[in-house]
Amino acid sequence: MTTPSLSIIIPTFNERDNVGPLYDALCVVPMGLDFEMVFVDDDSTDGTRDRLAEIARHDMRVRVIHRIGRRGLATAVTEGMLSTTTPYLAVIDADMQHDERVLPAMIAKLRKGGTDLVVGSRYHEGGSIGEWDKQRARVSALATKLAGLITHSDLSDPMSGFFAITREAFDGAVRDLSGQGYKILLDICASSKTPLRTQELPYRFRTRQAGESKLDALIVWEYLLLLIDKTIGHVVPARFVSFMAIGALGVLVHMSVLAMIMETARPSFAWAQAIAAGVAMVFNFFVNNVLTYRDRRLKGAAALAKGLASFVAVCSFGAVANVGIANFLFADYRYGWWLAGFAGVLVGAVWNYAASSLVTWRAR
Repeated sequence: MTTPSLSIIIPTFNERDNVGPLYDALCVVPMGLDFEMVFVDDDSTDGTRDRLAEIARHDMRVRVIHRIGRRGLATAVTEGMLSTTTPYLAVIDADMQHDERVLPAMIAKLRKGGTDLVVGSRYHEGGSIGEWDKQRARVSALATKLAGLITHSDLSDPMSGFFAITREAFDGAVRDLSGQGYKILLDICASSKTPLRTQELPYRFRTRQAGESKLDALIVWEYLLLLIDKTIGHVVPARFVSFMAIGALGVLVHMSVLAMIMETARPSFAWAQAIAAGVAMVFNFFVNNVLTYRDRRLKGAAALAKGLASFVAVCSFGAVANVGIANFLFADYRYGWWLAGFAGVLVGAVWNYAASSLVTWRAR
């Protein structure tokens, strides 16, 4: 086996029926140079890794990185690239929706010099979004416009997941990548210390034939976090912004429960505040698990029970301060119950974020 000059990075999650056809397709594409395929699998549960292992045993050009406890296309691509030393890098999805036949032209443009990044574009003249419905097309168009907030490139498709880049260009951006969500190309462009010299090649986006799409409503949330990270992330972490936004919803839950109890049962304020704090804490745990810590999401009854227990435990100091200060303001200074309750909520916010990040959703 000769030393490859190109690494094709392919992130996978539950793509058992697609990795074989993609491998076969890449094998017959005339790349013009020696290449390797690096599949980065996020602990698939459908047999994807077994299929990849079978392929790798018969072809030394195929490598498999198995990630456990980590999830996300952006970080998978980054990890795959960092595992290589080749001068050229390409990224293609495993779902067969990108046109692998465009790769040779991409690499040729990089090898010619004067270009750092070549993007497969659905919106460049000659490209197509395929059979997308109107709603998905509108969402994509809006996301593309918002991308202009964090990058000054003139790419028609900064949201593309199909591109090739030089090692030097990737190395110039990698230390500042946010790793948020699925839009690794946009992350690279926004993180590069110098504007990248770019070109685009059109391709027609194919319809998925096997497996299930990984796109869901939460992708929108992750995209917003990427925008936040690249605009104010150097001051306030995007994860903290998400935690506080959910905390604000928790405030509404807290105050609603407190109002209901005070207006109906009329127990002592301390008990009412404690119950409201507990309900809000459970609400915050489950919503943060889905949104703020999606890449570290706890799954399964046992993991969720353990996570909730640890979340309650590490937030106990904040809860004690919450109840104590609120009750102090209400009983001793005669503040209204709503103002005293709000003050108590604010006291525990920063502690809850720091403690839960370190314990409940610690990076693995």
